[in-house]
Amino acid sequence: MRIADISTVVVGNPWKNWVLVRLTTDSGLVGWGEATGGLQTMPVVHAIEEMRPLYLGADPREVHDVWQRMHRGLFLHTNAGMAGIETACWDVLAKSLGVPLWRLLGGRADARIRAYANGWYRGPREPDAFAERARQVVAMGYTALKFDPFGANQGTLDRAEEDLSLAIVAAVRDAIGDSADLIVEAHDRFTVSTAIRVGRALEAHNPLWLETPVMSTDVEATLEVARQVPVPVAAGERFDRLEQFSRLAAGKVVSILQPEFLSLGGISPTIKAAAIAEAHGAVVAPHSAQSPVCTAINVQLGAVLPNLLIQETFDDFQDEWAGDVVKGAPRVVDGHLELPDRPGLGIDVDDVEAARHPYGDTNFLRLFEPGWERRGRPAAGKEADQ
Repeated sequence: MRIADISTVVVGNPWKNWVLVRLTTDSGLVGWGEATGGLQTMPVVHAIEEMRPLYLGADPREVHDVWQRMHRGLFLHTNAGMAGIETACWDVLAKSLGVPLWRLLGGRADARIRAYANGWYRGPREPDAFAERARQVVAMGYTALKFDPFGANQGTLDRAEEDLSLAIVAAVRDAIGDSADLIVEAHDRFTVSTAIRVGRALEAHNPLWLETPVMSTDVEATLEVARQVPVPVAAGERFDRLEQFSRLAAGKVVSILQPEFLSLGGISPTIKAAAIAEAHGAVVAPHSAQSPVCTAINVQLGAVLPNLLIQETFDDFQDEWAGDVVKGAPRVVDGHLELPDRPGLGIDVDDVEAARHPYGDTNFLRLFEPGWERRGRPAAGKEADQ
């Protein structure tokens, strides 16, 4: 069996264009992956095309060989395109054997995976609006939810902005009570001193963790914040090298690591990152903020990780058509993602439905522009909250 072609399907999700990867073999088997590149689209699409000499003609069932061809060919670099190709290879391999990927990877550590909701807040940056929506999310069966209350701030917070941010957190905690966990996302926003002050103030609301309070590739800064605050700190989604996970976990003050398979280059390095965390007594909560294809990939991964804490998902809060584009993605039931038993990733992509939602040059969530939390498309030259 050989890789005959790899193509991309770009789907215009309103706040992040999804890059889906189709691998076609000479035997007729098709594998799917995802290569959504954060807030960039075309660089990833072109990277996949440019790597063609590195993967065409290779046996997709030799997943590690395909990955090394790309990694060495890029002079030991990784990119989201590699992740999309590698996951599509895993999908083909599992389909060729007629088993779900989680079984191929060693069998499940748990039959269900606890999920937390993200993307659920799409309204004004006001405590009452966040609280009302949080109540709805918990009513859907979720036992944990994540949100960023900090608006467009970067570096520091003035007193009014800090008061508003903390009031939003308090309102959400009030709304959901003690029966569910809240997770506060900071999107790498703050200086060390601001992050420490905010982290200390959050203790009263008992968050499951404070996520990426400072630039998360700055391991030393992340460790310093974690030492100084009384709430757990989580980080790792930006890491693209295993060494970064080792340095962070070795500090013994960050025990929730967040590998992102797109940043690391695929499923295999993500499993290695989880093993590094386990060696240091840490747990993992993989990052997942893309399409339902990513959800399907992370469920297969999470099923085999003995130190999985919880899995992020946006799927219940995507536009309604997302389920028409990606068929068979795992769903959240009673706060847990159920493990599929279909071969491979267990999903397929409807090209006709995908074509109804083409790439858009405004399909980007600009986290340092006012009103981003509304997740709408701002008119050119106007702020998103106007």
